[in-house]
Amino acid sequence: MPRYRITIEYDGTPFLGWQRQADGATVQGELENALFRFTGETAAVRGAGRTDAGVHALGQVAHFDLGKEWEPFRIREAMNFHLRPSPVAIIDCTQVGDDFDARYSATSRHYRYRILARRAPPALERSRVWWLPVDLDAQAMHRAAQALLGKHDFTTFRAAQCQANSPLRTLDRLDVSRYADEIVIQASARSFLHNQVRSMVGSLKLVGEGKWRPDDLKAALDARDRTACGPVAAACGLYLERVDYDVRPDATTEVAPDDD
Repeated sequence: MPRYRITIEYDGTPFLGWQRQADGATVQGELENALFRFTGETAAVRGAGRTDAGVHALGQVAHFDLGKEWEPFRIREAMNFHLRPSPVAIIDCTQVGDDFDARYSATSRHYRYRILARRAPPALERSRVWWLPVDLDAQAMHRAAQALLGKHDFTTFRAAQCQANSPLRTLDRLDVSRYADEIVIQASARSFLHNQVRSMVGSLKLVGEGKWRPDDLKAALDARDRTACGPVAAACGLYLERVDYDVRPDATTEVAPDDD
């Protein structure tokens, strides 16, 4: 059966998350419905990351198998037609080998988190940023964030319902930058625990407000205790920005799943 890889952009606001559910709209469900309308086949669409309700994507990756071979260009165009009016778009479609897996072949995932730090609320992006009507010290947040780089037990920044076998993860990047009133946090790792990015961002917010010192963030990490975490940041500010794979697209590497 031919296998296809798609790159997807979506606004997560109206969805209950990525994963298909019986009682509401999900991104996976919309994609599978669009495929059925186009091909008449019931195909499972498997994503690189199971984003939560309200989380967005600029470069989610997924794969699926079909019983018939189609031109990738035609799949992209037909799916986009049948996805309307849902805020989901197929950016790219390619045919890949049978051993490519969108989730397990991934070598790195990149997330972006956006905070709007100003008194006035957002008028145009209210569901696309975490609005905080306070000033935040982005430089202090960045300095504190560097203590989380490397391989650690991230139990403190792991959702209670996380199903990963181990809390150990290696964080490759956690940068905090400011652009006028917007603070952007970039996080990169091979894989993340459930709610890890939002948990780290919520704790960094306390540093930005001056309620925590940079050393307090390191102490929270070392505690390996969920109760030591700051507030979990809002889902609306989080974006799955990009998923990386080996140069050979059909190379499968067993890595822990990503559930942020």
